Amino acid sequence: MKYAKAQDVLPEEIVQIIQKYVDGKYLYIPRKDENHKAWGEKSGIKSSLKVRNNEIYKKYISGATINELTEEYYLSEKSIRRIISKEKLICS
Repeated sequence: MKYAKAQDVLPEEIVQIIQKYVDGKYLYIPRKDENHKAWGEKSGIKSSLKVRNNEIYKKYISGATINELTEEYYLSEKSIRRIISKEKLICS
């Protein structure tokens, strides 16, 4: 997130009104609901994890053991089992 100077993006009268309430403090203005992005959408990590999780499931159904998958993906056994369970629901 980048900061923008209020005086660069808002009319002077609005800056003066805001100063009455939050003089010299940082103010966060949230995105509109319709512009809100879910976690991982902007960075692409969400889609990367989706691909990785599908890959883990395919390897598992092809015979890879939980232990092999934990070592290959540097994840805990619990995480691998959770991924397999979720992918099983998606693929069925």
